[in-house]
Amino acid sequence: MSETNSYITDEVIELAVSIQQIPGPTFSESQRSVFVKDRFIQKKLTAVTTDESGNVYARIAGSGSRPPAVFSAHLDTVFPAVTDLSVRRVADMIYGPGIGDNALGVAGLLGLVELLRPVGKLPGDIWLVANVCEEGLGDLRGMKSVIERFGKDVLAYVVVEGTTLDQIYHRALGVQRYRIKTETAGGHSWSNFGRPSAIHELAFLVAQLTRLELPAQPRTSLNVGTIQGGFSVNTIASEAHLELDLRSESAATLADLVERVNCLVRDANRSGDDFVKVQAEIIGQRPAGEITQDHPLVRLAARCLERQGITPILGIGSTDANIPLSLGLPAVCVGLTRGGGAHTLNEYIYTWPVAQGLKALAALAEGVFHDLKP
Repeated sequence: MSETNSYITDEVIELAVSIQQIPGPTFSESQRSVFVKDRFIQKKLTAVTTDESGNVYARIAGSGSRPPAVFSAHLDTVFPAVTDLSVRRVADMIYGPGIGDNALGVAGLLGLVELLRPVGKLPGDIWLVANVCEEGLGDLRGMKSVIERFGKDVLAYVVVEGTTLDQIYHRALGVQRYRIKTETAGGHSWSNFGRPSAIHELAFLVAQLTRLELPAQPRTSLNVGTIQGGFSVNTIASEAHLELDLRSESAATLADLVERVNCLVRDANRSGDDFVKVQAEIIGQRPAGEITQDHPLVRLAARCLERQGITPILGIGSTDANIPLSLGLPAVCVGLTRGGGAHTLNEYIYTWPVAQGLKALAALAEGVFHDLKP
């Protein structure tokens, strides 16, 4: 590795830690947006702006002869603002909530600026976007705004994540999310014993959900992520709700699972004095889509990894790339290093592969203008 590239790698790693130290729960990414916007300005990029959704944009100006390419990384994290974001360094590892998902990905956008400086002007503009609302109930709102801005007039959308270095996601995993709410009359736990409890009814529904048979192929999942309800230990709960996440590699299988869940919800309703009201509200939809593994963008991304001695794994994931892929637009999601513990307080990254990830990303940025046709 050249001395220059080593410096850039170190800068990116330290930037990732700085970003990770700023709370950035979904819908509350403004502090991180300001930090990244300031760094874009310091890098002397052009057209640095923030849109209504909170996305931050910057342009690496090209010659203008080709359509642009868009490189994005999401700002938000799954962790509440009160989370202890302390970082721990052990040998070639850094531990910290959100360090890989996706502080490193955002820092990688800034590293890309430096890696491309020696190249000079590319045939087209590269737009860098630090976008909001990728996680949880954000429902990919930030990426939807990106697509509204650029649409089909781009060579490629490249989504950058922190810890998926070996992976190239060219297929978008379909996801549907529900908030299921139960309501009853409620009452006192002793004097009104026997009345339906919204919590008991919801618990019974969860038991039914977990007994649904799901295929191993195509891979399909069901997860109850949160449950809330009730007022006190001696109250028959009059209200409770859960949040449910459904996923499948197959759109048809996901649709079938959705219908089975809806049937359970409908059957859980009861009328009369001991009424039970159950309703399911859609709170998130991540559309499926894909480009083929023979697509020039996928082949290019694979070659960029192979040149770094990395064997690419072509796969499917639920990322910001879902939005362009669902619209038939060329998009991939790539990573910068290896790590683990995502969405846990023990999340970590390995620092030594970051140089490989950055080199592959820079090669991808150069290659899109040579390998892809508008």
